[in-house]
Amino acid sequence: MTFFELLILAVGLAMDAFAVAICKGLAFKRAGVKQMATVGLWFGGFQALMPLVGFFLGKNFTSYIVKFDHWIAFVLLGIIGVNMIREAMSGEEECADCSLSVKSMLPMAIATSIDALAIGVTLAFLNVNIWVAVSLIGIITFAISSLGVALGKTFGLLFKSKAEFFGGAVLIFIGLKILLEHLGILNF
Repeated sequence: MTFFELLILAVGLAMDAFAVAICKGLAFKRAGVKQMATVGLWFGGFQALMPLVGFFLGKNFTSYIVKFDHWIAFVLLGIIGVNMIREAMSGEEECADCSLSVKSMLPMAIATSIDALAIGVTLAFLNVNIWVAVSLIGIITFAISSLGVALGKTFGLLFKSKAEFFGGAVLIFIGLKILLEHLGILNF
């Protein structure tokens, strides 16, 4: 696998994290460098960790991971998305989703990196330097996710609860898209 191919792979893997980072940015009243870096580290770290884990699991567990990765991503993103929509409709000024706690960030980081786990299994069968691959995936996801928080914050200032509702709907859509693609119903 060439460096350019790894770069394209890294950007592709970062897109789910980017969308969720935008949604996360919607919840912040202020999104500074600290918030951007925290979200970027969570998503970038997990996007780098999961392909590494997948790579080492390799041939032994391919069938198990591929069978369930789409369901795990669908359920986690669906729960997060429904909660965001519920909070947007409640009319509460402060939303629970603006937390950067482990309880808030861990499910999102896992949900957005499940596909990276499956990619890691695939990388085990290719001629690739796994350390270069996971470093590139992590760095690209960090940068794109940090940008997503800033974009989400700007968008959120304009539309407030409607934006949070939209963000929740986007998360549900991403989860549904992952599920339908893996079931062979949707081909993008």
